[in-house]
Formats: sequence, C-alpha cells, structure tokens
Amino acid sequence: MADTILLHDHGTWAKLVLNRPDKLNSFNDRMHAELQATLQTVEETGKRAVLLTGAGRGFCAGQDLSARDPKRMESPPDLGDTLTRLFNPLVTRIATLPIPVVCAVNGVAAGAGANVALACDIVLAAQSARFIQSFARVGLIPDAGGSWTLPRLLGPARAMALAMTAEPLDAQTAVDWGLIWRCLPDADLMAEAEALTERLSQGPTHGLAQIKTAIRSAPDHSLDRHLAFEADLQRGCGHSADYAEGVSAFLEKRAPRFTGEAP
Repeated sequence: MADTILLHDHGTWAKLVLNRPDKLNSFNDRMHAELQATLQTVEETGKRAVLLTGAGRGFCAGQDLSARDPKRMESPPDLGDTLTRLFNPLVTRIATLPIPVVCAVNGVAAGAGANVALACDIVLAAQSARFIQSFARVGLIPDAGGSWTLPRLLGPARAMALAMTAEPLDAQTAVDWGLIWRCLPDADLMAEAEALTERLSQGPTHGLAQIKTAIRSAPDHSLDRHLAFEADLQRGCGHSADYAEGVSAFLEKRAPRFTGEAP
C-alpha cells in the first residue's frame, strides 16, 4: 500500500505531498495519521520550513466521502467526532508549528481541503487552481476552520456567499480578495513555492515563528492588549542570536547568516 504522505527532505526544509491522487488527495483516517506523524518528524528533525502540496491534478478534495454515505450506514456518521479527532488537531498543528508553512495549491482545493490550505502561513496557487467551500452541496457548514478563517480574510459578505453558494473561486480572484498570497502559471508554481520555502528556511526561524504568533493572535486582542503582547514577543526576539547577527550584517553591509536558534 502506497504512503498517503510523501516526505522529501531538502536539508533545512521539507516538502510534504498529499498522496492519494486517485481520490483527489481526499483525507481518510490513515492520511490524517500519516500527515500528523510527518509534521512531528519535521519538527523533531529541526527543519526550518515546510512546503505542503498535493500529488496529481489537485491539492485536496477534503474528506473522503466514499465510506460516509448515511444511507449505507446503520446510523448517521458523527461528523463532529471527525472534526474533533482529526481535522481540528491538524489545523491547530499547522497554525502553531513554530516554523513557516507554505502551501502550493496545485489544483482544486475543496471542502476541508481548501481550509487546510488556508490554515498554512503563505498560500500560493496555480492559475488553474480553484477554492471551493463545497459543504453546502451536502448540507454542511464550512469546517476545518473555514467558518473562522473566511470572514477574517474576506469579510462576512464574501464569506457568507462563498459558503452558501459553494461556487468555485479562481486563484487570481483569491489573490485579489486577499484570501491567498500569490497566483502563478501552473508550470511555475512548484519552482516558486520551493524557492520561497528554501528562502524562509534560511531566515531567522525564531523571529518568523513569533511573526506567526503575533499575526494569528491579533484578531482576538484589543489594541492595548496586543501592544503589550508585541512587546513581550519582541523582547524575546531581541535576545536571539539571529537578531544580533541581523544587526551586525546590516551594519557590515553583508548578507546575514541566520542559525534559527531560539534564545
């Protein structure tokens, strides 16, 4: 049986590939377990950035529904359990991983697959990619963080319409609306995503992790609380070797050599 997650080691960073192309990389329990285990390996081996993408013609079609037909089951499936046990821990893990997570959306990203992509820190997409909040087509709400992420990125009007109509959103419109970072020609996507991940992996890892923490925390803070939170994070960054190296490199007019070590 083939691995559902492929891990490509690039030294300071790793590329993770969702690998169920015959199912548009839709999630089953095994793929959840293997992706969580692979993310654990990435962190434990000291990688400084990670790139997530999909095999074949799509990124991810969300949950594999082939075993979820209520009419063929003795009782309705507990979708809340699926979220609590599988998708919610995955989204939380991606959001809190102390390294940059880049996502290269190489084709359709639908349902929970779209929202797993949007949980990543920087999202690039091929021009042919489509983001689809497909839940309404089967009587569900956006999950895997979708009902939290969409209104924060797009505002309530666009979030509501995308969720209720389940209409596909093309990659360029996703950029124009502020949903993702960049849209690229299909042939250029992977090279650009890999170059970005490599660049981030050479950066000040502790500082990048604190950027992630600061920006993700901002919507839940008042201004006064967030100013104090910034001060605490910046205090820690100022004690890092990467800050000292960054300042020295700036003053000496040379490229910095960051180690990524925490203070």
